[in-house]
Amino acid sequence: MTGQKNNVVIFLGPPGAGKGTQAERLAQDRGLVKISTGDILRDHVKRGTELGEQVKPILDAGKLVPDEILIALIRDRLADMDSVRVIFDGFPRTTAQAQGLDVLLEELGAPVNAVPLLEVPDEVLVGRIVERGRQAAERGEAVRSDDTEEVARHRQQVYREQTQPLIDYYSARGHLYRVDGVGGMDEVYERIVAGLK
Repeated sequence: MTGQKNNVVIFLGPPGAGKGTQAERLAQDRGLVKISTGDILRDHVKRGTELGEQVKPILDAGKLVPDEILIALIRDRLADMDSVRVIFDGFPRTTAQAQGLDVLLEELGAPVNAVPLLEVPDEVLVGRIVERGRQAAERGEAVRSDDTEEVARHRQQVYREQTQPLIDYYSARGHLYRVDGVGGMDEVYERIVAGLK
């Protein structure tokens, strides 16, 4: 994978699996740009772009941004790059988004290279999330509303329902590889890197 001009990695995994942290580290180590659609959306709204004006009322209403708008945002973001060297974190979330992304990447001559799937048992994930909330409370910080056992369990269920089709989609294309997400951060990172080769 190293030495290729274009490099596209898509991180999958349940809430609390450590995707964001690992994606950030891989981006730094490999000279990739970490792309979060949430960050892009907020940036467009802040800058008052045409796309920003379009998505602001959707976000304000707490609704999901339509797939075609998300793909347009990503197209806009990738258009500025000499070579497409990116990690997607939190996108795609549906098979329709994955198909739209594939079409865009094909146009750019930058197909998906790898899709690491971080796997962590539910009990470990729920424990991590609840612990994160407990530590925040001990430090006197505001506890995230989703750092409770009940919400954590619900989020795992939603993740399974939404993501299973994506796992099947990328698996069928030979991009997906499973990573044991239990262990120290360095240990899990080494497993992710090993799968990229």
